[in-house]
Amino acid sequence: MTPSARSLPMLRAATDGAQARRDRARRLSGLYAITPDLADTDDLVARVKAAAIGGASAIQYRNKIADAALRRRQAEALARVAKAHRVLLVINDDPALSMAVDADGVHVGREDGGVEAARRVVGPHRIVGVSCYDSFALAENAVAAGADYVAFGSFFPSIVKPDACRADPSLLRRAAALGVPVVAIGGIDASNVGEIVRAGASAAAVISAVFDAPDVEAAAGAIAAAFG
Repeated sequence: MTPSARSLPMLRAATDGAQARRDRARRLSGLYAITPDLADTDDLVARVKAAAIGGASAIQYRNKIADAALRRRQAEALARVAKAHRVLLVINDDPALSMAVDADGVHVGREDGGVEAARRVVGPHRIVGVSCYDSFALAENAVAAGADYVAFGSFFPSIVKPDACRADPSLLRRAAALGVPVVAIGGIDASNVGEIVRAGASAAAVISAVFDAPDVEAAAGAIAAAFG
């Protein structure tokens, strides 16, 4: 077998992986619900189910208070919810956990090793999303490195991250030229989500306004509906 013939399966695998990522990334629109820090897995699962029923297209599992064992159990539980409700599951900051529970991808921030390091762990088929804060340059670099979506924020005062830098809404429309979904985050709720929709966001990443609501399903539905 010639070297060129041997390389064909690798080329096909790379092409298939890129297509799988594009297909997954295209599903990232509307409400992108990010989980709160909860130790009670049953409570977490119930809230995530309600968000999915309400219209979330994606769930990001993020729990900054859990140890590794609890994170694994919760991620496995949420993977089952995501598959049952046909929503994306993205794991925050932990490519290895994303692989372990067969999630759809991973989200990384400034301190998490970057796109290329995450890609080496999650492989070609899973999406890698990147926090770009208030920087278009970070987004350009992330996409050049293979990011499948970029996230900007905070756009409004945030309960979860009160000291987060503030992003200008013009970033959202400008980032549309990058050719990947553009996610807005930070203080978004049903009263202001229309502003980031009009500014060009593909999706709104929301924690408190969904998961702290007395009716999670209704809160999710109100935000998802803003995207039409």
